[in-house]
Amino acid sequence: MVKNKKSEQKSCKYIFVTGGVLSGVGKGITAASIGAILKAKGYKVSIQKCDPYLNVDAGLLNPVEHGECFVTHDGKETDLDLGHYERFLDFETSRFSSVLSGALYQELIDKERSGGFHGKTVQMVPHFTNLVQEKIEKASEGSDIHIVEIGGTVGDYEGLSFIEAIRLFANRVGRENCLYVHVVYVPWINTSKELKTKPAQNALKDLRGFGIIPDVVVCRTERPAPRAICEKIAAFSGIASDAVLNLPDIESVYDVPFNVLKSGVLEILNRFVGDSKEPDMSKWKEFSRLRGKNWAKTVKVGLVAKYVGNEDAYICVTEALKAAAAWNKVNLELVWLNAEEVTDKDFAKVDGLVVPGGFGARGAEGKIKAAFYALEHNLPYLGLCLGMQMACVAAARRGGIKSAGSEEFGAGEGENVVYIMEGQCGKESTGGTMRLGDYPAKLVKGSKVAGVYGSEDVIERHRHRYEVNQKFLDEIEKGGLVISGTSPDGMLVEFVESPKNKFFVATQAHPEFRSRPLNVHPLFMEFIKSLK
Repeated sequence: MVKNKKSEQKSCKYIFVTGGVLSGVGKGITAASIGAILKAKGYKVSIQKCDPYLNVDAGLLNPVEHGECFVTHDGKETDLDLGHYERFLDFETSRFSSVLSGALYQELIDKERSGGFHGKTVQMVPHFTNLVQEKIEKASEGSDIHIVEIGGTVGDYEGLSFIEAIRLFANRVGRENCLYVHVVYVPWINTSKELKTKPAQNALKDLRGFGIIPDVVVCRTERPAPRAICEKIAAFSGIASDAVLNLPDIESVYDVPFNVLKSGVLEILNRFVGDSKEPDMSKWKEFSRLRGKNWAKTVKVGLVAKYVGNEDAYICVTEALKAAAAWNKVNLELVWLNAEEVTDKDFAKVDGLVVPGGFGARGAEGKIKAAFYALEHNLPYLGLCLGMQMACVAAARRGGIKSAGSEEFGAGEGENVVYIMEGQCGKESTGGTMRLGDYPAKLVKGSKVAGVYGSEDVIERHRHRYEVNQKFLDEIEKGGLVISGTSPDGMLVEFVESPKNKFFVATQAHPEFRSRPLNVHPLFMEFIKSLK
């Protein structure tokens, strides 16, 4: 008798994280922290974000409003929560780790238009909800435990189909293989000097009304709450008292896993997975110790930012710098420099400059000034994506092309040091048409970057459309930069550096996407080391 291949596969367990009362309550960090604990117990953990936005992906969302656009190794433009997932779990998410309503609707409509439904009426239930479940199963392949965060707040019209999908999912895999975690906010009312549980109670009532009774309720508060608050929520919501946990605000998100452990969730997780093994959090404890120490040396890093007003717009960059400072045993003082207003006086006040990515002409001259100043004054410089392009423009100007610029900003044919190569897609089709995800690079033997990586062959993630025009290599080199890494065929410039400067390295890639608190990217480690 032939055995069913599916029945032989080890079954995956699923944890669904929802939120109530308000958005930004901390679902992503809670989900990532639970994942970190389970990974420390020895499980293979994967994680996924389902967002009800009607966008197809996060590529065209405004960074000032929505924060950074994170890119997976296989080229999907996603919500910044996937960056949290990768940092906490030290693994690579994929295009299956991010699901947006717009992409699902597009897939359903394309199928309907091609006759894939054979004339049937296409509906939210079962067609949309089934598709959500299929995406969850696809993302969970090969995992012991799969965590799914549902974006938005329970009760939002646009998110109801996702709630229905995860309710139905228990029928598909068995209720014993599903753990529902609901994160709610308990506000402090200053006038009456008390915590109010009514919003949390209402949020739980909404969730019950959609057919889900959570296994765990996480109460987010600004300060530690009395146990009586959790017991009150449990009593009015029909949930076991020991399943209602308090997670107050703390200084660093990287201490959240310890807070989660102290909350009592470990016992619940142990029952869910069926073992009582203690998680090995030793690396997290070491990182916490280094990060929390007041070191003798403080380094000041100027972040030449185009998107100001929301620190999440560069969260991967800032987190990489913070982690690199901790492991280098120095304090980090991050100085935000508005690229539209920055001057040489601002550059003179910092120990080093980081020029991150971005799009459009606004603030570009400030980034060029930063690279020009760093070359002139031997100031450590790390350029990321646009930061490399503007460094090449600065070098070309130093090398004699006074009007050097980028085709993206309207530079003339004779001055476009940065351009779109023939055959590449232009701006007429913006979404998802860039060079996205992992691409290899060949580093020059003996170069600074080859020494930093310890290898001449590297892979980095990308998110860009324009390239450095190698027609101007002589002027760029005359201006102080050399090409230290290219695509394997030599056609694309991937790394530049200054042989005369203490540390001046720039890359067309986004190495910040691959940096982890427990495994910091070498470019960030070396940059901070150069400031000591």
